[in-house]
Amino acid sequence: MPDRTLLLRWAADTWRSFEAMTDPDTGLPTDSIAASLDPATRSGYTSPTNIGGLLWCTVAARDLGLVDADEAHDRLARVLRTLAGMEVHDESGMFFNWYDDRTGTLLRQMPDSGHEIRQFLSSVDNGWLAAGLMVAAAAEPRLASHAHAVLDRMHFGVFHDAAAGPEGPGGRLTGGFWVEDPGEPTRRASFVAGHAEVFHTKHHYDLLDSEPRIASYVGIAHDQIPPEHYAALDTPMRHYRGRDVVPTFGGSMFEALMPTIFVPEATWAPDTWGVNEARTVALQREYAMDEKAYGYWGFSPSACPGEGYSVFGVPPIAWEADGYPSERDGEVVVTPHASAMALMVEPDAATDNLARIESDLGAYGPGGFVDAVDTRTGRHAGRHLSLDQSMVLGALANVLADDCLHRWFATPEVEAVLRPVVAARRMPLTGPA
Repeated sequence: MPDRTLLLRWAADTWRSFEAMTDPDTGLPTDSIAASLDPATRSGYTSPTNIGGLLWCTVAARDLGLVDADEAHDRLARVLRTLAGMEVHDESGMFFNWYDDRTGTLLRQMPDSGHEIRQFLSSVDNGWLAAGLMVAAAAEPRLASHAHAVLDRMHFGVFHDAAAGPEGPGGRLTGGFWVEDPGEPTRRASFVAGHAEVFHTKHHYDLLDSEPRIASYVGIAHDQIPPEHYAALDTPMRHYRGRDVVPTFGGSMFEALMPTIFVPEATWAPDTWGVNEARTVALQREYAMDEKAYGYWGFSPSACPGEGYSVFGVPPIAWEADGYPSERDGEVVVTPHASAMALMVEPDAATDNLARIESDLGAYGPGGFVDAVDTRTGRHAGRHLSLDQSMVLGALANVLADDCLHRWFATPEVEAVLRPVVAARRMPLTGPA
């Protein structure tokens, strides 16, 4: 088993980055901050995903003993008060993409670029916020009514296009919608009776093994999306290194494993999800270590060394024709959050990989792992992203604190709805686990 002291140090340092990213007045997290944790480097904006991540990481920090119960309560209460006053889409209760983390007000321009924002409401982003609210409500009963005041007005049916996909009642989720015409191709529709039409994305999410399934889980758990939707999502196959694997769109760890921080898919469906998650991690590792001889592994969308943000993955296990690349501009970019989530699947191999990323590549600072690093030169991103830090701490909490986020999200009531849906889903996997 991994060195518990080492993992606790990583968790404590990661939590320190959240302390630096959190505005003391609103309680909201900023989107990113420099690895130095200098307050002047806060990004000045936040998203529903970032806020959801802070909610579950505050609970994780409490369960790991990094903050006491009173401090965790106060931090959660501050976030929930701010959320209750933030501008949302009135009919669905869904949150827009970008807010000022210092005030909670809806942003009209991005602070770093000055670009005008066309107000968008994302199915995936709102799924992560709802997951955080569900964790907070279960983990802190004194605040359950406040969490539900925000959560219960969110209706995930607003994203569910019952007519999309193959014939039958399953349907698909759209990427999200704009309230006003964004000046690009959209589908004008309303998927909830009595709601006004809005401008949905033309694309839908088709793949089962993909990040948007968190929104599917939340919607099904709250009887807003039919279980048949989950059953009808696509499970294409990729064959790589002698094994079949259900791919994600780009071949990244984030798409495959982030939902498992909350839904214990491998436990509920060991012959399907359990096998596929094990293969996904093993094939990421084997691709990097055996086929490419990179020396380090773990590929997922992240900040780029130097500046910017991009997608990274393992092309042979991607559904997209070329997949997300593992190399860009001559650099091999690994991200620690990918290996942190792999701790839930291959704890020893993932711990060894992270330890070498820290010691050999120096991608570590007072706030824990830096977002990404080039394995060839050690050049790193120089920043912490709130989203990615929430994956690191969430996975560490499950490993160190008895699957705490699984327990808080998948309460008996939620499990009673979701477990049969997850267990019933088949995947035509062949080859050794």
